[in-house]
Amino acid sequence: MTTLIKDGQAAKDIYLRIDGDDPIPDGGALLVSLPVWQDHWQRLTRRPDPIGVVLASHEHPEVIADDLENFAVIALEFPTFRDGRAYSYARLLRDRYGFSGELRAIGDVLLEQLHYMERVGFNAFELAGDDPLAELETARGDFSVWYQGAVDGRRPASVLRQARTSASK
Repeated sequence: MTTLIKDGQAAKDIYLRIDGDDPIPDGGALLVSLPVWQDHWQRLTRRPDPIGVVLASHEHPEVIADDLENFAVIALEFPTFRDGRAYSYARLLRDRYGFSGELRAIGDVLLEQLHYMERVGFNAFELAGDDPLAELETARGDFSVWYQGAVDGRRPASVLRQARTSASK
C-alpha cells in the first residue's frame, strides 16, 4: 500500500489508473499510460475531468511536450532506485517545457531520494511505509546547504556566501 504525499501533505489520490486494454470510463479523473494517451487522446481531451499521464522510465517527456496543457498531473516512474532518468525528465518538464502541474514520483521511491526529487521539481510522491510524512520531513532535514541551484529555488552556497560577505562589509 502506498500513500500519496502532495505538496508536503497526505493527499487522496483521485486518479484511476488506466493502462493497456483497461476500459476508459466516461467520468472521473484518470491517470493513463503513454500508449493509452497516444491511442485515445481525442476522446480523453473531450472529457471534463482531470487527466494525467504516466511516463515509464524509457519514455522521454519530449513525446508529450505539445500536450502539456491537457495534463493536471504527470507521473514519472522509477522502476528501480538505480534508474535516475526520471530526475532528468522532471527537470526538463519544469525548466524546458514549463510544466507547472503536479509532478509525481511513482515506483521505487526511496526515503534517501526524496530530497533530490524535490530539488528537480517533484511535488508529489507515492510512498510505501508506516509514516510517509515523517519520512519526507526526515529527508527534508538531511541538508541545510546546497551547492547547485535547482528548480526548488533554494539559494546555493555560493550565493549565501556572497550575501554573508556583502553584509559584513
